[in-house]
Amino acid sequence: MSDRAERGPEEVRPPAPEPHPAPYPPSGAAPHHGAFPTPGPHPAAPGPGLPAGQAEPRHRLHPLSPALHGAKSLVVVIAGLSWSTLSRVGLGWFAVMAAVLALGATVLAVISWYNTGYHVVGRELRVYEGLLWRRTRAIPLERLQAVEVVRPLLAQLTGLAELRLEVVGSGKTEAPLAYLSVADAAALRQRLLALAGRAPQDVAAPEAPAEGAAPGDAAVPPGRPLHAVRNQDLLLSQLLTPQAFLVPFGVAFVVAQFLSEGSWSFIAVASTLTAMAGVLLQPIRRVLDDWNFRLARDAGTLRVRNGLLETRAQTVPLHRVQTVGATWPLLWRVKGWLRLRLEVAGYAVGESDERNRPDRLLPVGDLRTAETILAEVLPGVRLGELPLTRPPARARWLNPLSRQVLGAGLHGKVFAVRSGLLTRQVVVVPYARIQSVRVVQGPAQRRLRLATVHADTAGGAGAAAQDRDVAEAWALAAELTARSHAARRAG
Repeated sequence: MSDRAERGPEEVRPPAPEPHPAPYPPSGAAPHHGAFPTPGPHPAAPGPGLPAGQAEPRHRLHPLSPALHGAKSLVVVIAGLSWSTLSRVGLGWFAVMAAVLALGATVLAVISWYNTGYHVVGRELRVYEGLLWRRTRAIPLERLQAVEVVRPLLAQLTGLAELRLEVVGSGKTEAPLAYLSVADAAALRQRLLALAGRAPQDVAAPEAPAEGAAPGDAAVPPGRPLHAVRNQDLLLSQLLTPQAFLVPFGVAFVVAQFLSEGSWSFIAVASTLTAMAGVLLQPIRRVLDDWNFRLARDAGTLRVRNGLLETRAQTVPLHRVQTVGATWPLLWRVKGWLRLRLEVAGYAVGESDERNRPDRLLPVGDLRTAETILAEVLPGVRLGELPLTRPPARARWLNPLSRQVLGAGLHGKVFAVRSGLLTRQVVVVPYARIQSVRVVQGPAQRRLRLATVHADTAGGAGAAAQDRDVAEAWALAAELTARSHAARRAG
């Protein structure tokens, strides 16, 4: 448990920014959930080709949607029946059981598709679903943060796409419309962003795959191309991870166990394979997620396209970037590689599926490439020129190995912090994104006259200058407060 510093105020916070027009309203209200609503005060927004005042009809999802959902259910059903069921009832009855359960799941998917619809009413997107328990989700478009087009493998094979909405203040991705045709998804995305009040350059339709292209083929996102990650570098970077280095030892252990015991039971084999799959899951997922990574600049946004089995087209508004982090894993330093990640306001920090979050800026690359990309996000900021200073010598009692690595400093535009011994990391926070500044002391820090300065952001990440001298910590906090206030006024 930490304690506040004994001198000075308990917490140093920058004053509230002066009101100024913003493209997004403040967060707070959650989308409405409930039964079918009565018509609201806004008239129904006419769709393309509809006369003014005529209500837009509800639209259904693509007719192939039940088939895709049924295919997913089939995999879950077969996995749920388990190997033991097959051994007890035989292959024939097992196939019959799987077919009956899959047919039932498909029928339920068809009924769900028939009772699912969406349309735009005024400045709301309303999604209707359910048969016995009907539910309507009314999503105010003023709170719309982003609309993303995602194409899982089955959707790529059938020419469909899934539309996912990110709403400011929501704890999860709202209203995933699965599935629509690629053209309908692009048109609906453009219309929703236009109604949300986004600038015309921000509502460009997502790129569609070329005719005849295979699933996973690279496509160039709209805008000015910035960088394309080579798939060979991506594969090699994941081989240079602790998980990959542990695989030969795991295989050797399995072989040794098998040779010593002569044979293994099914449970022993399944447990071993599950353990090895768990070791390999993270690097394999990163390769699949970042395959054909393409980055482009389009006016005030970054356009990102990536993925092999599931392609994603994401738009990152630059004015909502809270922090940028550069990471040098230990084994990557041999190649001089690093990765860049960013924190974007409006996306839930606790999102269960972190792949939905647009935090990838550079999966792997050298310092020169990273600085080129960083200059697009934070002009004038270079990783090699950050004024980082170490904590005082007495901080070695708290950080005997990493004291030489720790650093913090004030750049002209950002607050920068360095940390990490084996995995080196640098985090930069623009002054205008700092929401509050805290000076914190633990019991050991209090005895050593040290303190940690936290710069918090709306995204919940921020940066912390560890184990600074107490007087320096309070001076740093005051300077951060002043610079954040000035940056907000200038913005």
